[in-house]
Amino acid sequence: MIMPDLGRYAVAVLSAYGVSLALLIGITWLSIAQHIKARRTLRDIEGKDEN
Repeated sequence: MIMPDLGRYAVAVLSAYGVSLALLIGITWLSIAQHIKARRTLRDIEGKDEN
């Protein structure tokens, strides 16, 4: 991959990319964690109805 010459804006652009990537990873992780928690809660609720 060829890196374009960003000149004096390199720090700002690369920082923005870094922050964006960190936010995407964080949002994805939170979404997966919430999915696992909801699935576990639903399984517990459905299990109580059987007894």
